[in-house]
Formats: sequence, structure tokens, C-alpha cells
Amino acid sequence: MHNYDAIIIGSGQAAYPLALKLAAAGWKTALVEKNLVGGTCVNVGCTPTKTLIASGRVAYLTKRSADFGVHTTGWSIDIKAVIRRKNEHIESARNGIKKRLTETENIDLIFGEAAFTGPKTITVKKQDGSTSALTAETIFLNNGARPNIPSTPGLDSIDYLTSSTILDLLVIPSHLAIIGAGYVALEFGQLYRRLGSEVTLIEYGQRLLSKEDEDIAGEIKKILEEDGIRLLTDTKVEKVGPGNAGPVIDVIVNNSQGAKGSPQQIAASHVLVATGRTPNTDGLNAAAAGIALDKHGFVIVNDRLETTAPGVYGLGDVKGGPQFTHISYNDYLIVYKNLFEKANLSIAGRLPIYCMFTDPELGRVGLTEAQAREKGINIKVAAMPAAKIARAWENDETRGLLKAIIDADKGTILGAAMLSSAGGELMSVLQMAMMGHITYDVLRDNVYAHPTFSESLNNLFAHLDK
Repeated sequence: MHNYDAIIIGSGQAAYPLALKLAAAGWKTALVEKNLVGGTCVNVGCTPTKTLIASGRVAYLTKRSADFGVHTTGWSIDIKAVIRRKNEHIESARNGIKKRLTETENIDLIFGEAAFTGPKTITVKKQDGSTSALTAETIFLNNGARPNIPSTPGLDSIDYLTSSTILDLLVIPSHLAIIGAGYVALEFGQLYRRLGSEVTLIEYGQRLLSKEDEDIAGEIKKILEEDGIRLLTDTKVEKVGPGNAGPVIDVIVNNSQGAKGSPQQIAASHVLVATGRTPNTDGLNAAAAGIALDKHGFVIVNDRLETTAPGVYGLGDVKGGPQFTHISYNDYLIVYKNLFEKANLSIAGRLPIYCMFTDPELGRVGLTEAQAREKGINIKVAAMPAAKIARAWENDETRGLLKAIIDADKGTILGAAMLSSAGGELMSVLQMAMMGHITYDVLRDNVYAHPTFSESLNNLFAHLDK
């Protein structure tokens, strides 16, 4: 039995900084990683996808070059070079993390699959087949999630792709059909459309992005359809199977794009399954440690990220809720400061904040209009087409919509959806205003450098009192 002060299972975006902090505090720490250090973000999430999206944007601008008076001929996409560039970014980030962990005193980086054998005791099945028993008074779970695979009839009869495996696809699909139309699906859909694929998105829900306000979701739908993406909403996948030239998807379409209950068949070259994520807890044997899971298998935590087992914490995607790198990192800050700085931090009241990196991107913080109205808050709504942003007009990147929700009684900002070029950066400005309880009229009358995207806040809030 190897005794440690702390064990961290998984090496995601909470685990890495936490391990360094614990080690610096003198805690002997074991970090157990099943496969590759860095977690989802580095290996199959943010780093690779945004690197690929950057290549897609270059292709998009090249196609549009004549709009800017620049004429190009004879260009093409080398998908192998695109993937190679992506891999170089991943390896650089991963190797940097691994080097730091292995060179830091008080950290043992152990590769293998961890499972609880009792309270505060785990067994690690190492990659060479050997096992090792570890124990510690404090254990942190940061072992993440993976793509969810639905029980769709016939799906296992084709070589479908996931958000992980598509990252290494060395061909550009002639027709990419995507089952699911959430944030991940939309990013991949637009990417491959820009790389030259025909793209069909299949959404079970009655409309796109049900968590967003209808006007924002509608604008995103319009943008994607302008890009040539086919969107099927209120559509049920009946079955999937191999066809003569590739996979075939049988669907029932129940919206205006087809008659009520209209059956359709989609013939594709490739199928991407993007129907959410499932936690990596099935091999953890959490019950042996007294760790409760919810009905989906996510670790149940309280507002201080404590599981039902004393001394065991759940961080990042494995605990459910918002599954973002920035949330995982903030989880690390909360548990570390509570343990070592006697803070009393919690996730209660943490602002919802995220970006979807379509182009234009969507930056979201706080409440939607629908959520605010459901809460019965007296609100004002400020909205403005992105086409009215001077910098967007000058860049000829005018698609999108800016929207902010205001507490009509206090004048403070309750939430925002910035769908535009630099939408994430605009959202961050409003996030800071929300944190500081700055009222909309202060932002309206503030002096911003011209011409910046932030300057659009003058006009966004200008008409609220008229």
C-alpha cells in the first residue's frame, strides 16, 4: 500500500494546477491518469477543435477573398496538413503539462485505471498490466466525461464518428451527417462545411439550441443555413445502417421541412454522433468509497464540491452541470482555497458563462430573456444587429445579434448573448460589469476606443430609455 496526502484521479484542467499547488504546500500527491495528461480540453476538446476551426476560417476567408479585393487562384485544402498542425498543438500542450508534473517534487504521475476498493483506498491497474494500491485522506475526482452513444438501432453496424475520433479523420467527408445539433455539433458542422463537405444536422428537439432565447437561436440557424448547412429539427432518427455508398440514416421529420411524420432517408459518407457526454465513472467502483452518483452516472457534489464520501471531492465534467474548461479550473480554485486558505467559497451563484465557437461566435453569460421572465423579474431588453457595429461593417463580418437583459428596477445587467465577431470578448466585458454591479447607463455613456467591437455597447444600450 502506497500512502499519500492526496490522490487525484484524472488529469484535466482542475487536476493539473491542483497537483502543483498541493505539491508546493508539501503534500505528497499521486496523480492517476488512465491515458493522456491534459484531459478533454487538451486532447479532444478546446485545443484541437479550435485549432481546426482556425483552419476552417482561413478556408472561409480564402473563398471570400474577392469580397475584400483580393483574388486567389489554385488554392486547396490539405487535410493531412490541417490534422498535422492540430496534432502539433496538442502534443506541445500535453508534453508541457507532463514535463511539469514529472519534474515537480512531491508529485507521482501514475498511468493506469483507478478504481476504489474502499473508503479512501484505490487500486490502479497500470498500462503494463500490474496493479498498485494507493491510499490518501483526501481524494479529488477529475476524470471527466466522454461522448455519449445513443442506443439507436443499427448504429453499431456503421463506423460512426464521435467528437473525439473525428479529430483524426484524414479525409474531408463528401457528406457529413451529424446526429445531434448542440454546441459541439454546430461547431463541427460549420467547420466541415467550410472545408468542403455537404453537412446535414439532425436535431430531435423542436428547435435549435433550446437553452438559448428563440431570437438568438433563430439567428444562428439563419447563419448556418446561409453557409449551406441543412438543418432538420423535430426529427427522430429511426435507424442507421450501411448503404451502397456509405451510411444511410432513416428519419421521421415532424416540422415545416417535411409533412407531418414524413419519413426521409439521408445518405451520407460519414456520420458524426454528437448527442452529449457521459461521465467516466462506470469503472470507478464509486459505491465502494461511499460516493453517490446521479441517475446519469455523474458524481453528486454539494456547493463546496464535496461528494457524499468525506474527504472526496468532484471537480470538472465528472460532476455534471456545465462542462467547460473554465468551470473545471474554477472548481480547483474553490477546493484549494477552502482547504488551504480557510476560504468559504462555493459554486452557488456562479455565473453561467460559455462560448460557442461557430463563426460568428456566441458569448453567453447570466440569464436569458426567457429565464428572467420565468423568474418574474421586471426587465428591459437591449438588442441590436451585429451589422450596426462599425468594426464589423468595416471587416465585412456583419452577421449576428447582440442582446442584453437588464434589471429594469436596478439598471444592472442580468445576462447577455453576444452573437458576433469577438462575441466572447464582448461577453467578457459585460461579465465584468455584472461582477461589479455596473449599470447599463454607465456602459452606454462610457468612452471606448474607436473602432472596436466594445464600442458597440454605446449603441446597444442607447435606445433603452427612449
